[in-house]
This record gives sequence, structure tokens and C-alpha cells, in this order.
Amino acid sequence: SQSSTSLKAFEDELGAQPPLGFFDPLGLVADGDQEKFDRLRYVEIKHGRICMLGVVGYLINKAGIFLPGDIDLSGTKFSDVGSGVEAIFNVPSAGLAQLVLFVGFLELAVMKDIEGTGNEFIGDFRNGFIDYGWDSFDEETKLNKRAIELNQGRAAQMGLLGLMVHDQLGNVDQFFPGN
Repeated sequence: SQSSTSLKAFEDELGAQPPLGFFDPLGLVADGDQEKFDRLRYVEIKHGRICMLGVVGYLINKAGIFLPGDIDLSGTKFSDVGSGVEAIFNVPSAGLAQLVLFVGFLELAVMKDIEGTGNEFIGDFRNGFIDYGWDSFDEETKLNKRAIELNQGRAAQMGLLGLMVHDQLGNVDQFFPGN
């Protein structure tokens, strides 16, 4: 049938692994469109990377570790902002504007695949500039590392969602030793 043939188009893609195999419960790529699959994979990798940073940042702040100094010229310390979802509302508006501009700059100029720069795969943001030893790995090691990043990104997306839910429920502090 057409549906099963389309689904089999992605059974061997990176990330289709036990126990679920290729998992597309909403049928987003049921038509077998490779371009759509690549776009969704790109977004999955990017969101996974953002969430990995988010989980680490969340946990560091919840552990009481903040940047030293002031967040604004009026003397508000980074530690005064707090942590979790409430921190967003405590950041001065000029700071939020800077954050939005910085994220916009990253989105438009840095965190993107630039064609023709030697990128090896979807989500390869080196763009012919940074290597850090990646080119010294054999193909099997590269594939393994990409699978690890994909799975850790998936876990981080679920982890950050869980942290935000428990932050709103007011019980996230119960997850830390000594509380």
C-alpha cells in the first residue's frame, strides 16, 4: 500500500531505533516527502540543542548558582531575578529586548545550515568554520555521536517540559537534595 511504502522510506533514518523504530504518530511524513522530513529533523535537532542548554541552565539556577554582578545599571543582581518561569517576569525589559535581539541574531546568522560550506548532514552548523576534531572520526563514530545527540535532545525536550510543569505546580524544589 502507499502508506506503508511511504513510512518505510524513513525506517533506516538516524533516530529510528529500538524500541519504537521510526515513530510518526501524527503522520507528518506519511507521504514520504524527504524535504519535509529533513525540515522536521532540522527543527528537532535545533530544539533538542536549545533544550539541552535550557535544562542545564534551569538546574544550575535552581541549585543557587548565578552569574556574578548586576543584570542592569540600577543594581539588580542576577541572583535577584530568581529561577524558573518566574525569572522571565523579573528580567528588566531592556534585558528581555537584548535577549530577543540576540536569539534573533543567532537564528538568522549563526545557527543555520549554509549550503556550499561542506556541511555533512542536516543540523551541521559548522559551515566550514569550526571542526573540534569532528573530521578525525570515522563514519560509524560520527553516526553514533549524531544518534546520541538526537536522543539526548529528545530527552532534554521532555525534561525541560517536565521541569516547567513542576515549576508551575510549585514542587520542583522537591527534586533537589536537602529540600
